[in-house]
Amino acid sequence: MSKFLKGTIILLIAGLVTRVLGFINRIVIARFIGEEGVGLYMMAFPTLMLVITITQLGLPVAISKSVAEAEAKGDFKKIKKILVVSLTTTISLSLLFTPALLFFAPYLSDLLFTDNRTKLPLLAITPIIPIVAISAVIRGYFQGRQNMKPAAYSQVIEQVIRIALIAVLTKMFLPYGIEFAAAGAMLASVIGELISLLYLITTFKMKKKFPIRRNFFKQIQAGKSTFKELMGVGLPTLGSRLIGNFSWFLEPIVVSYSLALAGVGTTLATKQYGSLTGFAMPLLLLPSFITYSLSTSLVPAISEANSKNDKGLIEYRLQQALRFVFLTGGLAIIILYVLADPLMEFMYGSTSGATFIKIMAPFFLFYYYQGPLQATLQALDLARAAMINSIIGSAVKLGVIFALASQPNFGINGAALGIIIGIVLVTFLHFATVLKRISFTFYIRDYAKGFIVMLLSGALGFYTYAQISSLSLASHIILAAIVMSLSYAVLLLLFGLVRKHDLQRIPKIGGFLAIFAFK
Repeated sequence: MSKFLKGTIILLIAGLVTRVLGFINRIVIARFIGEEGVGLYMMAFPTLMLVITITQLGLPVAISKSVAEAEAKGDFKKIKKILVVSLTTTISLSLLFTPALLFFAPYLSDLLFTDNRTKLPLLAITPIIPIVAISAVIRGYFQGRQNMKPAAYSQVIEQVIRIALIAVLTKMFLPYGIEFAAAGAMLASVIGELISLLYLITTFKMKKKFPIRRNFFKQIQAGKSTFKELMGVGLPTLGSRLIGNFSWFLEPIVVSYSLALAGVGTTLATKQYGSLTGFAMPLLLLPSFITYSLSTSLVPAISEANSKNDKGLIEYRLQQALRFVFLTGGLAIIILYVLADPLMEFMYGSTSGATFIKIMAPFFLFYYYQGPLQATLQALDLARAAMINSIIGSAVKLGVIFALASQPNFGINGAALGIIIGIVLVTFLHFATVLKRISFTFYIRDYAKGFIVMLLSGALGFYTYAQISSLSLASHIILAAIVMSLSYAVLLLLFGLVRKHDLQRIPKIGGFLAIFAFK
């Protein structure tokens, strides 16, 4: 089995486990602090992500790419330089931005957000900045060597610790006010990331092939060329992510002011934003663990193929990723669309986020495509083009949100439509950019078959859910989801979208599953 496939499978399993644990975490938060508390949590979070993105300088992707290329040449001295320069850069920036955010948090909550209760959650989460910065460097190193296990295990550890603490801390702080409870949820995240970092450091010390501390400062002084090389990939990647995170930072501000213009009060606006970003979006983003896994594995795999000028392998890797995203994302979309109301009721005790899922789910396949496409652009040294695409998409998204959400007829639904329009636009721009560099074959017949499979499976899901009325809500959801999943799998086999050789590549159980394939 290739390193690419093995690494992808490891990240897929870890991503699935992490997402499930993440949902348990969100359910606990929602049950304890409700839509309003989740709204405060989600309003503060984009600010943190913006600062973390600046601190990382796009280095995780640059490290992964550079380490993969250096290891292909057996140049371990270069790998050590990459680590030394990266750690020095991220730690220095963390020491600058962490106290800055602590100082400016009260001003941000008072001046930019319509709800000043965001101050406490923002202060509580700020200490996570240096922790995440160091973790990102170590993860980038392991990913560059196509060893995905440490990154995968660290994600699971972080979620387990967070879940173990989230209920305790939110319940402890809730009597003091909803903003204190939201801050408790943030604090649980900080502790989870810290334990995850300790695991990564321990694993790194055990796995490294060179002493990192020996001649550390000499490596820094001699690392100017390495720094320039990393920044060649890192800065365009930073630009792309910075645009995305700056757009995310502006999103709650634009939404809250737009809703105010539409006549929506501050408390209700916070609740509505909490329903959109805290309830609906996490469900829609659930399949993105597949996107993340593929993207993480694609950067070093395509970088290696690109260094050998093997364009055929580049297209093959991308085709593999997009096909997998299409088939798995399609199933997720129909389950979420059909079961939007019962899922919201079961998970959060409220159906307020179901409308957003029904509006957005049919278009979210474009979002799942974005990760592999962007990873391909980064590996092909087209990160600058990806950044420009992101700028265009973010500007359009915020413009549409303001234009629609400020209208009483649209309200918060205008924000959902703006997000979708931005996603679709960026995906098409990424596709167009990839096509300029490599040849790419579109299998239109397979895509047509895939959409037919989705429609048939979704219709069967609607019928199944409507016919069973005597079962509990959980049983309703599980049975309908099983029916849709089985019918989806069978139809994929019947239409020839999954073939014997695809199933045979699955470790351990692939040979057995291949028996059921027709082609």
